[in-house]
Amino acid sequence: MKDLADKIKSEINSLTDIEKLHIVDIILTDLDKTDPVIDRIWADESRKRWAAYKSGSTHAVPYDKVMEKHRKI
Repeated sequence: MKDLADKIKSEINSLTDIEKLHIVDIILTDLDKTDPVIDRIWADESRKRWAAYKSGSTHAVPYDKVMEKHRKI
């Protein structure tokens, strides 16, 4: 596989920036496929979180506070 990656890298180096962006777009589009298993897991998790919020067993944190915490890192 390393040989193939090296060959692809060599060919990419000969492309124009526009051609490279097109390749990146192709790769990202390919990677952005949905996965039904992951989608189901996230749907279940979001239902659990919504139920916890509605029942009062958890609370929401305002966006500004979340961002303030992460800006300090």
